[in-house]
Amino acid sequence: MLMVAYIIISLTVLSVCAISTNGAVKGGGAYFMISRTLGPEFGGSIGLMFYLANVCACGVYILGLVEAILDVFGKLPETADASRVHALPQSYFYNVLYATVLLLICLLVCMVGAQIYSKASFFIFLLVNLVLITIFISFFAVGPKEIVIVHTLNHGNQTYTTSFTGFNVSTLKSNLYENYSLDYTTNNMMSFTMVFAVMFNGCTGIMAGSNMSGELKDPSSAIPKGTIIAVVYTFIIYLLLFFMISFTCDRVLLQEDYGFFRNINVWPPFVIIGIYSTSLSASMSTLIGASRILHALAKDDLFGVVLAPAKISSKGGNPWVAVLYTWVLVQVVLFAGKLNTIAGIVTVFYLMAYTAIDLACLALEWASVPNFRPTFQLFSWHTCLLGIVSCFVMMFLINPAYASGSIVVMLSLLVFIHYRAPTSSWGYISQALIFHQVRKYLLLLDIRKEHVKFWRPQILLMVLNPRTSCQLIKFINDIKKGGLYILAHVEIGDLDMMPSDPIQPQYNFWLSLVDKLNVKAFVDLTLSPSVRQGTQHLLRITGLGGMKPNTLVLGFYDNFVPEDCFLQDPVFQSGTENDHFGVDITSLQAHFPPVRDSETAKTLLLQEYVAIISDAIKMQKNVCLARCCFQLDKEDLFSKKRVERVSIDVWPLNLLRPDSTNYVDICSLFLLQMACILNMVTSWKTARLRIFLCIESGDRGWIRKEEKLRELLDKLRIKATIKVVTWDDVVALHWHKLPSQEEAGGALGVLNPRGVSDDYLQAVNLMILNQSFHTAVRFLYLPRPPVDTACYERYMEELDVMTKDLGPTLLIHGLTPVTCTEL
Repeated sequence: MLMVAYIIISLTVLSVCAISTNGAVKGGGAYFMISRTLGPEFGGSIGLMFYLANVCACGVYILGLVEAILDVFGKLPETADASRVHALPQSYFYNVLYATVLLLICLLVCMVGAQIYSKASFFIFLLVNLVLITIFISFFAVGPKEIVIVHTLNHGNQTYTTSFTGFNVSTLKSNLYENYSLDYTTNNMMSFTMVFAVMFNGCTGIMAGSNMSGELKDPSSAIPKGTIIAVVYTFIIYLLLFFMISFTCDRVLLQEDYGFFRNINVWPPFVIIGIYSTSLSASMSTLIGASRILHALAKDDLFGVVLAPAKISSKGGNPWVAVLYTWVLVQVVLFAGKLNTIAGIVTVFYLMAYTAIDLACLALEWASVPNFRPTFQLFSWHTCLLGIVSCFVMMFLINPAYASGSIVVMLSLLVFIHYRAPTSSWGYISQALIFHQVRKYLLLLDIRKEHVKFWRPQILLMVLNPRTSCQLIKFINDIKKGGLYILAHVEIGDLDMMPSDPIQPQYNFWLSLVDKLNVKAFVDLTLSPSVRQGTQHLLRITGLGGMKPNTLVLGFYDNFVPEDCFLQDPVFQSGTENDHFGVDITSLQAHFPPVRDSETAKTLLLQEYVAIISDAIKMQKNVCLARCCFQLDKEDLFSKKRVERVSIDVWPLNLLRPDSTNYVDICSLFLLQMACILNMVTSWKTARLRIFLCIESGDRGWIRKEEKLRELLDKLRIKATIKVVTWDDVVALHWHKLPSQEEAGGALGVLNPRGVSDDYLQAVNLMILNQSFHTAVRFLYLPRPPVDTACYERYMEELDVMTKDLGPTLLIHGLTPVTCTEL
């Protein structure tokens, strides 16, 4: 039992020494170490539980002192030795009264300050060592003797006759095996776990020095040295005492008289003095240590106004309000009445705190951060992990209910602090661990092993001004399907002409925007002489390893005057401070430029816009042009009041080339995949997916085309409705307006190489509108831009006419095979 306790303590001490020698340790001891390593959530929750452990431990020591006092001065039955002074009456309320008086004495000392206790502690240390010397001498100097023990019970007195045998092998043999009996103070049957819980409380004083880290001149040096010396010294003393007691004391004496040292000492008052001074010292130590932990918790403002008064301290630095808080809580603990009653919960709380310390050291070791360079090197991740496992096992062995309850309390506090406490500047070990793991798994993400079965969209969304793009940002977040999503922006400029990089200060504002829109996106910004060059750079270098964008999304280029989303979205209207990185609503709105009005020219030219599309296709990136996404209102689309289900319409035919009737090329399949992904999103699952099949009335093979399309959808596991559309009138306009060969060689052929007229485009637009039935969004085929840059303007005119007034529309050109019918 002693070995188990000291193995757990030693493993924790190694972690304490490692953390304390890795930087300056301030007030708060173990709480300070845990919080500055694991972050405020773990630090605050474990710190509060460690504080409660110290509070309960103070109560344990006070109640133990009361039991020791009553054992000597309490009124005994008439059959007891009348030579003693037995003036103190014994009952539950008297016991609480004595404990309250003793606690008040400790309070007065602590209110004066820790300096008095520190000065007195050395004298107490010498006194206790003197008592220990007399105890060791007594084992040899005192001869065998009989001892009579009398217990007062409800039904009368019970007398035990036992003996101190001196060194005797038979006594040792009788004491080697377990033989648990009733605890005469509580009348509860003892067990291994209950005895361990009581004994473990006698070993936790080794953390007293770290709890008083704020009073130490050099905590990083004093904590390791003092703690290790305390562990070694107390282990040797306990081991010698256990050995000699087992050789000399009868089992009945050990079970029925917890103050048996007094009866076998050469001068019994020595033991009384030692017990009283030790218990009083331990009580003051835990009271002072607990108040320092509470003071540190209050200064970190993790629990708001509840602990705010505990920040107050005297001119000398004594946190007297925290001492009063602790005194009140210890007084509540004293109502337990008996030491053994609360020993279990105290031990569980201590084990939980020790687990957190080991976890903090383990996390630092596993994170492999360069700045974790403790001067104390006698530890490894093996010792930390063994300490965690040992603490958890003993917690549940002692009392599964207490252990489970403490974990629930810790998790509840963790969640509370996570949502309530401000973001700290201490650093989060979780970030270091995430970085370590992400780097490792990114190296394993080999692009050479990519397979179409596991394809997912990895989107780079170019954002000119977030004020006009909030709905688009949210919508693209829906179709990323767990893939990479990057918000990108190109700042126009030349770094040679600037004193410093203007990009880095902007990241906080963009990340704050991501938080407020509640999208799962990264942010990547760049500085470039032109938007086109900047987009090329982003397409090439954004991402890492196997996580690089495969799809470029652009807003549509038209003459529409955008609206300011910041003035409409309630998220940007709240005046409360909800950003913990220095960006509030006002500064966020001031950072992004105002929306362009109808008289202001665009910063991006049409030729450059089409060139960006062409560049992306050359770089084997899928391209998506999003038009009118600002009209998307998901609350209205999926409102319970809406009677009809909304639909997602897919037109897989290249409508700008009606002579092509292929529905199953790579681009068409890409359209189907993107629409299906949108339909798989939870908020879009109620929408109907509709696929339009355009046929001519004279085409006798249209049934076969529909069957082929249906077969394809079945193989791809896409649930959709096929809508057959007769478009004779529309396609006739195309053939009727087709230019002659002479015209094709002239100016018209240069400006309009596809031979698609405006009449035809308007007819296509009207056909799509007529087929609309509560359509939420449309997916259309985006043809390649022309090779001749002189045709860029006509290319955009065709797209503009075809999609005019259609509402939210995605024009998509896919280059990547994304569908698979194999398992």
